[in-house]
Amino acid sequence: MAAFGPRKAQRLARADGSRKGGLDERAAPVVRLLNGQSRFCTTSSCSGRLVLVQGRAADADSFEIQKKGCIWLLVTHEPCSRSEVMTALEKATGDVVLKFEPFVLHVLCQELQDAQLLHSVAVNSGFRNSGITVGKGGKIMVAVRSTHCLEVPLSHRGKLMVSEEYIEFLIHVANQKMEENIRRIDRFFKCLELALKNSVSANNSLEKPEKHCPVYLHRRKRKTIQQQGVHPPPRGPPSEELEPEDDVENSLDIFAEIMI
Repeated sequence: MAAFGPRKAQRLARADGSRKGGLDERAAPVVRLLNGQSRFCTTSSCSGRLVLVQGRAADADSFEIQKKGCIWLLVTHEPCSRSEVMTALEKATGDVVLKFEPFVLHVLCQELQDAQLLHSVAVNSGFRNSGITVGKGGKIMVAVRSTHCLEVPLSHRGKLMVSEEYIEFLIHVANQKMEENIRRIDRFFKCLELALKNSVSANNSLEKPEKHCPVYLHRRKRKTIQQQGVHPPPRGPPSEELEPEDDVENSLDIFAEIMI
């Protein structure tokens, strides 16, 4: 992508527009790891949260929550208790929905191969709803997501529609999802860190293949033998054995194809 560096600098200089106004503590290590690389730029993130959101219904017979003018009765990025949820529900005057929303991350990538690396790590870490989008201007974006979510209506027009026993069950399920979400974030960070290190090592190997190239050593050994007047044993037909130069060149070609 042209002028990726200036675009990244401009993006990271913006004020945080989230409700919280800053990074979630659990998402921070992943965000900093990616932004520390010249080829990635994070644009938004959430470590995962459990929320009670109140909105007005679209009509008298609908439970569809309208986003405009909604009220957040409870927001937590940690497992929560039954008492926290029941206390928040006491404030309800409209339609309330309990939601668990898992970790989400959006990353701008310099090249398509960078997006492919990030997408592969995300999927293998449990975020199987992740995807890559390419805009008309060549903007390459990766969304790290999963389907590990929960959404259940609890009240209508301020009236609780379920039993407290059922709410306690829902909280237990939501907390289990939160704990699994935390494990996936940790796994994602470790796998990403390793993948980035391996990617740098592979690029260095491709840029300087002659450093450990056996061809030079083989030729030097052959020259030493000739200077000592020792004649090497006759070689077989050319079709039976490749010249060392050809063999190494083919190996490098195969390695380059794997990296691409």
